[in-house]
This record gives sequence, structure tokens and C-alpha cells, in this order.
Amino acid sequence: MKQMALDIGLSSGPTLQNFCAGPNELALRHLQLWVGGRSSAATRSPVPTYLWGPSGSGKTHLLKAVREALREQGARVGWMDATIAEPEPYSEAWAAVLLDDVHLYSGVQQHAAFNWFVNAQTHQRWVLAAGDAAPATLPVRDDLRSRLGWGHGFGLTVLSEPERRAVLRQAADARGVFLSDEVMDFMLTRFSRDLGSLMELLELIDGYALQTKRAITVPMIRAMMENS
Repeated sequence: MKQMALDIGLSSGPTLQNFCAGPNELALRHLQLWVGGRSSAATRSPVPTYLWGPSGSGKTHLLKAVREALREQGARVGWMDATIAEPEPYSEAWAAVLLDDVHLYSGVQQHAAFNWFVNAQTHQRWVLAAGDAAPATLPVRDDLRSRLGWGHGFGLTVLSEPERRAVLRQAADARGVFLSDEVMDFMLTRFSRDLGSLMELLELIDGYALQTKRAITVPMIRAMMENS
């Protein structure tokens, strides 16, 4: 059965708090420790961190969550992903450099990423990067690859279906919501299996059920989709 993406609309966005870690707990704890609070900024380690794993393992969620956490502390960061065709010059005002989807970088982006990396090391700033493969096999220039491989590295994995079901069930229970096996099957087979999207879908379903005063069933979810 073909999976469908759902336009969730406005949501709270990725945070470290709403990241469902599962087997990726060590990576989450590492980032939580580094981000800390405003008072820990002066003692943060500048040793870079690299995350890798397949699509849906949470790499972009974690990078955006770190970016938001630092912004809430009043810090500026440098951000680059594959959609930014012309990266801006490195700024000494940045508290950290975040590089997402490095395996997709063009030559121009790789040059900018290397420049950012070197400047970040010079100014004792942290680099957090992510890609779909371990550094040694990344299709990027050698000098960038070697720097991505230096420091802390965490391989992320996608949660298994039983783990996704368990997380969904726990989140539903916390809301006081009952999800039948039929509803759970429908959610996991008809929508994106990315856990962040599933959590937002649960929020949307719960809100629609409260608004319409209906029990959460497959027909109710179909009605929600038709009215969205």
C-alpha cells in the first residue's frame, strides 16, 4: 500500500525534548550535554560531532533542534544544507556551525563547508554535521572528509516498527488517547513512517477528535483527511 505524506501544517518544530531516541539515546544525550544552558557556553568543547544514518533516522531533526536550542539562548549559528546554493561567508559571531546532508553538497557547498570548518576550529567553535554515511565513504573532497571524521561520531538507526508502535502507544497514553490496533496499522501503513511526522499526526488526530467529539477510528481519520 502506498504511503502518503500529510501536510501537518504549523507544529512545535523539532526539539531535543520531542526527539524519540530509541536506539539513538547516546547521540541525543551527547547533544543535550553540549547544548546545556546559557551558563555552560564558556566551557563547551569545540570538538566536532558527526551524525550519520539513513533517511528517517532523525539527523535533520537533531540538527534543527540544536539550532533552535542555541537560538533560544541568544546564540547565532551558521547553517548549511544542500538547498543553500550560495552559502554565506563564515562569521566569527557564530557559536556553532551546523552542516546537514553533507553527502549532497555540490562543489561550491563543499568548499564553503571546508572553509567554515577551518574557521570554526581556529575560533574554537563547535561543528555539528550530518550525512547518510560514515565519513570514510562520503562522496566529498578529501580534506572535508578527514575533518568530518575527526571528533565524536554517532551512527543513527531508524526505529523498528515495534519501537515506533511502542512510542506511539506511549505518546497516546500520555494524552489519554486510545489507539486501536486498526488505527495504529492505518497510521503506519498510510502515512510517513518518520517518527516526528507520526507524533505530529497523533497531535492532529487528537485535536480533530476533540473538535468533532468523535472516537479515534479509521473512518474518523479518513474524514479528517477529506476536510483538511
